[in-house]
Parts: sequence; C-alpha cells; structure tokens
Amino acid sequence: MTEWRPDKLAKRLPNLQARARLQAAMRRWFEAEDFVEVETPILQVAPGAEVHVSGFVTDWELPDGEEQERWLHSSPEFAMKKLLAGGLPRLFQFARVFRNAEGSALHHPEFTMLEWYRAGTGYETIMQDCHALLALSGVEQLRWGGHVCDPRAEPERLTVADAFARHAGVDLLATVGSPEWLAQASGIAMHAGDSWDDVFFRIMFERIEPRLGMGRPTILCEYPIGMAALARAKPDDPRVAERFELYVCGVELANAFGELTDPGIQRARLEADMDEKELLYGARWPVDEDFLAALEHGLPDCAGIALGFDRLVMLATGASHIEDVLWLPVR
Repeated sequence: MTEWRPDKLAKRLPNLQARARLQAAMRRWFEAEDFVEVETPILQVAPGAEVHVSGFVTDWELPDGEEQERWLHSSPEFAMKKLLAGGLPRLFQFARVFRNAEGSALHHPEFTMLEWYRAGTGYETIMQDCHALLALSGVEQLRWGGHVCDPRAEPERLTVADAFARHAGVDLLATVGSPEWLAQASGIAMHAGDSWDDVFFRIMFERIEPRLGMGRPTILCEYPIGMAALARAKPDDPRVAERFELYVCGVELANAFGELTDPGIQRARLEADMDEKELLYGARWPVDEDFLAALEHGLPDCAGIALGFDRLVMLATGASHIEDVLWLPVR
C-alpha cells in the first residue's frame, strides 16, 4: 500500500478537498433542517438484512472469557430506527459501513454511507431532501461514464413498472412469480434455475439502469413488494412498496423506504430473506431481536434513506474509481 506517498496523495487531494467541502455543506443543511447527527455502533448482532450482501464477522471476547459473535454493520439502519423508537424525530449519520466480497470502480469493502430518517412524514419528503442535497454538490454537472446530469434539476419520478414498460416492453406486475413469462416478454435470456428476481435484476442491469439519471436525476419508485423487506406497502396498491432508488448518470446513489413499522410483518420478512440467503449462499445472519423490540415498543410513521456518499463525491469530481475519493483505501 503506497497511497499515502506524497505524489499519490497529491493526485487525489483535489477530490478529497471537494469531499470535505460537500460533507461540511451537508452537515450545515441537516442542522438547518433540525436534524441531530448520531453515531451508532459498528459492531452489531446482525450486519443488516440484505440477501445478496456478504458480511464481515468477528468474535467479541468478554472479560470472563465468553465469546459472542458480532458483525461489522452493512448499514446503520437497525440502530438508527432504534433511536427513532426512542424518540428522536430527525437524525442523520455519516457511517462507515462494510460489505465483503465487493470491489470495483463503484464498490469498496469499507465505504461511507449517509443515512437519514424523518419521523411523521412519508418518503415523498425524502425525495425532496435528495433534490436539495444534490444541489449542494457545488458543480454544474455530475459526471460518470461519459454522461452528465444537472444536480439542480428537478428529478424525474418513474415507477419501476413504468420503467419496465418503457425500456423493456413488459407489463412487470403481471409477470410476478413467473420468471419464464418475464424473460419471454422482455426478450432477456433466461438461464437454468433462474428465479423471477434473477430475471428482474438482469433486465434492470442491461435495459433500465443505463438509461436512468441522464440529464437530470431519476427517482425510481414503487418496487414490487417482494423487493422491499424493510418498506411498507403502498396503501393504494399493495402489490408495490414505498421504496425508491435515486439514479444519476446510470449510477444508483441511494435507496429509500417509507418504513415498515409492524413488528410481526417485519419478523416474517427478515426470516424469509434469511431463508433465501441460506438457500442461495449456505449462510444466514441472525435476527436483531433488539430491533424488533424497538418496533414492538413503537416505531413512529417515518421514512429514511441510505446514500452512497463516496459515489456522490465521484460524480461531483469526475473521478473514475471510488479509490480516487478515499483518503486511504483498504489494502
């Protein structure tokens, strides 16, 4: 590892200075919005709830010699929702988070996630927050892969169903549960053993994501309910969830939910996701019982979001690799 050497650090320094300015501007914005900045433990009973994410595990050795398994969190979501249940109405965090078996121009095993929550509001307010925060980037254009996007432009709002109709020519919700139908209707190749989710994500990767966030940001919303383990169903259409993702120049920047507050439904979804994880990868994460206890106590109606801060810095500086905006990468 030589990224600390003066010549290499000097090359990254303009990006890193822009990173610091953006983080400071965001902190000022959250303060003006009456948010409180929190810090929650990195070591957790469970790293998160993602089926397709691999985690880092360690042993906590207690003074009496007992050892307990702990994980480096993949998101501070569970911990921050506990604080919502405890009475904090607006909170945010620049969290260091960890995901194993990841590495690419847009992925790093340790990265910074900006996460924030609002009690007493819906996820439409979080959409407005995204618009405001992108405008703080300090540049006229966000850039990636030869594409540009105006960070101050009003985001396009597009449902997942509309995106599939527009870019893949398929009535998505009519195909739920039938991967063969989804593949045939979209013209996407189907592989042996593919689930509906597998075909869905292949279409997303090949047909839809490359067209999102061009010229102006895209808010891709109303995901099928089976793809939102922590989000509540949309009241007027229970087939879909109050979930959206923010895209800029074809890059996913953020994932947001109108938060699920029912502890029984939440437990069932977590168990179902871990069943799928075990089936696919031969491993499952424990359920955070303290998180479910917080829901039992009473999680207020709320909405929240996780935004990849490093990716936003990349797009604001024109960096081609996530390591170009990190003070020191993992080695």
